[in-house]
Amino acid sequence: MRHRRARHDDADRHRRHHLRLRGRARDLRRARAAAPLGLVRTAHRAGRHHRRLLRGRIHRRAAARPGRQLVSSVALALDFGGTKVEAALVSSDGVVIPGTRFRRPSGGASDSATLQSAVLDVVREAHDALAPEHELIGVGIGSAGPITLAEGLVSPLNVPAWRDFPLRDLVQEELPGVPVTLQMDGICITLAEHWVGAAQGYDNVMGMIVSTGVGGGLVLGGRTVAGPTGNAGHIGHIEAGGFDDACPCGGRGCLEAVASGPRTVAWARTQGFTGATGEELAAAHRAGDPVAIAAIDRAGRAIGQVVASATSLVDLEIVAIGGGFSHSSPRLFEAAREAVAERREFGFVTKVKIVPSGLSHDGPLIGAGALVHRADRVGG
Repeated sequence: MRHRRARHDDADRHRRHHLRLRGRARDLRRARAAAPLGLVRTAHRAGRHHRRLLRGRIHRRAAARPGRQLVSSVALALDFGGTKVEAALVSSDGVVIPGTRFRRPSGGASDSATLQSAVLDVVREAHDALAPEHELIGVGIGSAGPITLAEGLVSPLNVPAWRDFPLRDLVQEELPGVPVTLQMDGICITLAEHWVGAAQGYDNVMGMIVSTGVGGGLVLGGRTVAGPTGNAGHIGHIEAGGFDDACPCGGRGCLEAVASGPRTVAWARTQGFTGATGEELAAAHRAGDPVAIAAIDRAGRAIGQVVASATSLVDLEIVAIGGGFSHSSPRLFEAAREAVAERREFGFVTKVKIVPSGLSHDGPLIGAGALVHRADRVGG
């Protein structure tokens, strides 16, 4: 009797085990039918808009089998500046993924509602560009400053409609459940150059943006330095000796007031230049126009003076300069290096390298993406 009961119990266990296996197989078939390539579809939790319910993306749940496409982690990068806002997807090896970059104007005359719409438009477009093999792991935002880091607020000097605007919260509400990180744009471009750009291999770095304004950021000891408010490295508002140009920040002789694209053009116009844009000034410089040559030299010299001062303070090894106006002429860099060389008694200052960005126009977006991918290099 005991043997018959034991055999019956064994048979019962086998039947239960067989049913569990059949159930798992059925579940697996259903999952494969619902999501090819062994992937499962997930969606962000809904926010204020019903359309967010539908904005799902594919994320891998199980290990890939031979011949299957692997998931790659991507960051959604947002760059907000004085003339444009851009968003794109950035890969874990520091590349802006082709076909995922979107732009809107953000001119200083825009009102707050227009700016908010521009930001949300490019964020949504970049998010909708996620491919089945992409896993969104975070959002990085670089904004013109000043900013208030702890609260995620921005007050871009050239965008008067935004003062203490909650940019981080705006993006977070659009993408609930996705981590969002905000830093000043100068810090982002410096992080990008240190990661995959012209400053690879250096531990004490300044990145600069010379464009509509002049921004900057610092990497010291291999990590970014933001300071308690997030504004460390604001090189555009260091005064350049011998210049008295008025600055919107309230100072005089600030580097931004002297060497930004619009202010360099404005100075050239006081000397008889008839063009209106940085592109026209660059063309005139190539043609040998003496006023354009003087204007570029003036801007480059101011940059060099401020770089020398910053190097005296924190012992920089390299300064990588990007931004639209930095492409105006190689002479901009030559004049900057000449100004640094005048500090001949401070050998550690004259050793600093001043080089063009290694990332061209991708630097700000790669840097915003690096806030997600290379959080280990983001300091306080």
